[in-house]
Amino acid sequence: MIIRKKTRQIHVGNVAIGGDAPIVVQSMTNTDTADVESTVEQIHRLQDVGCELIRVAVPDVDAARAITEIRSRIAIPLIADIHFDSRLAVEALEHGAQAIRINPGNLGGEDKLARVVDAAKLHGVSIRVGVNSGSIEKDLLQQYGYPTPEKPDALIQSALRNVALLEKHRFFDLKISIKSSDTLTTIAGYQQLAAVTDYPLHVGVTEAGGLIPGTVKSSVALGILFYDGIGDTFRVSLTRDPIEEIKVGYELLRSLRIRERGPEMISCPTCGRTRIDLFSLAEKVEQHLQTMESNLKVAVMGCVVNGPGEAKEADIGIAGGNGVGIIFKKGEILKKLPEKELLPVFLEELDKMEQERKQKQG
Repeated sequence: MIIRKKTRQIHVGNVAIGGDAPIVVQSMTNTDTADVESTVEQIHRLQDVGCELIRVAVPDVDAARAITEIRSRIAIPLIADIHFDSRLAVEALEHGAQAIRINPGNLGGEDKLARVVDAAKLHGVSIRVGVNSGSIEKDLLQQYGYPTPEKPDALIQSALRNVALLEKHRFFDLKISIKSSDTLTTIAGYQQLAAVTDYPLHVGVTEAGGLIPGTVKSSVALGILFYDGIGDTFRVSLTRDPIEEIKVGYELLRSLRIRERGPEMISCPTCGRTRIDLFSLAEKVEQHLQTMESNLKVAVMGCVVNGPGEAKEADIGIAGGNGVGIIFKKGEILKKLPEKELLPVFLEELDKMEQERKQKQG
């Protein structure tokens, strides 16, 4: 049984982080933030698959000022990602950012940090203290060395030093992240940090890579941390459409039985009995499931012989044959159809089950 480490609770907009709140799934846009239409369109797609917080890059004043309109057209809280320039942090807050991500030590000195803190207090927003392996102060690197799994101290001390800068200004509405591109360093760093602070933690592997390596690295690191009860919000960082980050994130939570959103799909790996384009079929079913909310178990199997038997625990399933296929529920055959009719009829059945469950719930 997973027992979450109890952290203090903060808010980003109306989303609670830490305390007894569920682990929050977030992502970051890869559009030009100043391009409001493209940014809003991408956030809408992310909302549709369950993204709960969205972060946008703020590299210039135009991006900061675009936040007002972006916020007015989306339904989830917006975080501004700031590097080096305290003026952009203040500008983003003045234009409606509901949280900011900063490294307090690189904003140009205590006076500039104080202006950012004053603006955050004025607008009632939280701050993420974000430290990466590549942004650690030189004196800490000299003292502790570059972070490794055996000695991640430089990451931890950098984070605590920057937290202390905010605490000095009587600001405590914050969360912490200490990211590395190395899986084992990420795990060791967060384990040690969690032992010395009760601030909520944003966890993740930075620069994790493309879909396959990024998913594996993030799943290993985050899976171990979540199993240890560490982590209050997270992003699966992929060199990919950010939609994939949310999909991987929820599957990760589901695999640990922490949170479930929408249907679970099970599918066979194919074998010599497969006589249908199972890869394409599974992909199309998976895309449809992303639009659903009900907690169904859905099976996509490669052959009629073993499909219903191997996947009899599924609420509904599909199995291909040689030019034909079947739809089954709880292991019992519901319909036998020509291959060309199989997918559209199956999607109709899924939608019916979705509606039936919604009606029962309310």
